Amino acid sequence: MTDYIPIASLNHYAYCHHRCWLMFCASEFIDNQYTIEGTTLHERVHTNSEENRGETYQIRAIWLKSERYRLIGKSDLIEKIDGQLYPIEYKRGKKGQWDNDELQVCAQAFCLEEMTGQSINTGYIYYAHSHQRQEVPISESLRQQTIMTINAIQTMMTTGKMPQANYTKRCKGCSLYTYCLPQAVKKVKTYREES
Repeated sequence: MTDYIPIASLNHYAYCHHRCWLMFCASEFIDNQYTIEGTTLHERVHTNSEENRGETYQIRAIWLKSERYRLIGKSDLIEKIDGQLYPIEYKRGKKGQWDNDELQVCAQAFCLEEMTGQSINTGYIYYAHSHQRQEVPISESLRQQTIMTINAIQTMMTTGKMPQANYTKRCKGCSLYTYCLPQAVKKVKTYREES
């Protein structure tokens, strides 16, 4: 069995397999405007604290762990309302068109379920730019997609096999774009096929 995988790696893997490999297998990372904004947000969020806000108990920056799924990571915020726990992940931007943030919330739910014995049916993503929360139903299909992503990451980390870089719209905002140069890889592949 591989070592524990960071909960955040699910988000990166769903966003781009190659990016995840660079970050978590090759230990390569470069900051850009977006990653610096995200780091600044998480520095504020990851101040360990507990407080009651009316009927809502909030705890920030606690470590989450799952033996079953071999996951580990620090929560942004866990809320408890009427005995029910809710994982809340903070993101710097606004709701995108991809589901990578939802996978991260589901992985946190897995950890909370194992740590507390409580079933987690809902989580949230708080988007800092829009100041809005998006509800994340922890559905059976999201659970299955999360498990498939965990298994894929464990395989990647065990084998060390680098996924191919594929150029998509997502590449434009990636801090590791100059490391993988997906357009160049595509051109070389096309050139070889034509030769």
